Amino acid sequence: MSLPQRVLVIDDEPDIRELLEITLMRMGIESFSAVDVHTAYKAINEQDVDLILTDMRLPDGNGLDIVRYVAESKPTTPIAVITAHGSMDLAIESMKSGAFDFVSKPIDIHKLRQLINQALKVKQQAETKKHEVDANQAVNLGNSEPMKKLSAKIKKLAVSQAPVFISGESGTGKELAARQIHQLGPRADGAFIPVNCGAIPSELMESEFFGHKKGAFTGATEDKQGFFQAADGGTLFLDEVADLPLTMQVKLLRAIQEKKVRPIGAQSEVEVDVRILSASHKNLDQMVESGDFRQDLFYRINVISLNIPPLRERYEDIPLLTQNMLERIAKNYELPVATLDSAAKKSLQYYGFPGNVRELENILERAFAMCENDVITEDDLNLNSNQNNLMSQPNSTVLAERPEGVSLEDYLMDIERTVVEQALDATRWNRTAAAKKLGITFRALRYRLKKLGID
Repeated sequence: MSLPQRVLVIDDEPDIRELLEITLMRMGIESFSAVDVHTAYKAINEQDVDLILTDMRLPDGNGLDIVRYVAESKPTTPIAVITAHGSMDLAIESMKSGAFDFVSKPIDIHKLRQLINQALKVKQQAETKKHEVDANQAVNLGNSEPMKKLSAKIKKLAVSQAPVFISGESGTGKELAARQIHQLGPRADGAFIPVNCGAIPSELMESEFFGHKKGAFTGATEDKQGFFQAADGGTLFLDEVADLPLTMQVKLLRAIQEKKVRPIGAQSEVEVDVRILSASHKNLDQMVESGDFRQDLFYRINVISLNIPPLRERYEDIPLLTQNMLERIAKNYELPVATLDSAAKKSLQYYGFPGNVRELENILERAFAMCENDVITEDDLNLNSNQNNLMSQPNSTVLAERPEGVSLEDYLMDIERTVVEQALDATRWNRTAAAKKLGITFRALRYRLKKLGID
């Protein structure tokens, strides 16, 4: 039979202590209390607890000192702080110091219960290691020193509810890091909703983020759930957050602060419980200085920062990354795993990778399709070429402009699909003849048909 969960309440106000203890009792959780920093330290050292709730202002000191002490001495024990109304700076400072989350006075019992339940999940996971996986997977695996440090920080950030801003060059794996933070934390059973802020047309942005009611505008034929509602109970990942227009930044800030959204056409707001993770390859500090990004929003999403190192700073990871990528590519296309010859391996080690991990994957996908006898050569890698497309279109034509809202990857896939289908139609779907017409191997054509979903 498992032991009952126990919570330490640290507050010198009898009314607040009583409110917290009654709430915990009704949740079936045991509690005991301390009235100042001195008695709190004594209780923390002598008792095993599953959660600590502390006021920020205590007779003999500051709740921040307790937060830092617990983060250092008992890192698997979540601690949440109780702040006075309007003390947002203090709440943010506590989360930077290691607090799990915060609740403001006057205390909202519903939000308090949510916080308690999520914090207790953190403690449970720390004990059972139910969701623990290797956090190196956040950036496609790696055993270099920078990646070991990143792994440790990801595991630490996962147990918090603090907003995290993930920086790094394009292609370093920022979304994968965000997914790992989500999967290692108490929201792992909830949804992870990634949003590419730069790919949403400005006129649709409010509807996409907050949803709309049927009839709210022309074309709104049914109720639509926004990103915030879809991520309720989970994590909302705002990729390329720097691309948000200033008008949307204001609305996003309010949604994060109030933890409520109003769908277009709705009469009332909807409460949402989401953790915000965001990322950009742009320098947000410079954008704040130039007035292109709101300073108040920057402070709210950048409570804790996480930087993903570029691939050129961890070359020792390339062999492991390469092996894992080739295995995944082979599995996706139901073909044997290809290997690199010695010259190809050496070329990868000396290449600069301006596109980082994503570029490595693109290089290997192309080489996998072009190689003969499942061996990738230096020529197959084609590192000296400036051609980024997997293949060029025969009979030069003027390409249609990329439609707004369509990603570059989807746009190029559509072009490639059209070219391949034209070659198949011209050869009456004789795949050997079509491959010859396209100037590629039969293996490369087979790879592309699988990738493009062409039967």
